[in-house]
Amino acid sequence: MPNIVHYIDLIAKIVEGIGVLIMFLGLLYALGKAIISLPHLNHTLYLEVRQAVGKSILLGLEVLIAADIMATVVTEPTLKSVMILGCIVIIRTFLSLSLQVELEGRFPWQKSTTNTPPTRID
Repeated sequence: MPNIVHYIDLIAKIVEGIGVLIMFLGLLYALGKAIISLPHLNHTLYLEVRQAVGKSILLGLEVLIAADIMATVVTEPTLKSVMILGCIVIIRTFLSLSLQVELEGRFPWQKSTTNTPPTRID
């Protein structure tokens, strides 16, 4: 059993690295996009760069949550570690929700107003 714990811990660390890499590469992509479009700097470019950075942070946070779950529940399932995991998940979920509201201007459970046809009231 100690062998599998070691491998799962290693996989969790790799997944954590992937989460950080996603955020870093997303930031580089957004900055590269901004630098290439620098002569045409306007408000829409700013919004596009902001969206790209926000989306990469959201995806990175989701991957980090998965890594924390793997590392905590599978390798060391004590009450203390599960409670710490719960706090981490709550904080990261709040951050993800805040970012999504900031990026989309609505909560995830609200219907999108862009794809719905206007209703006619007679």
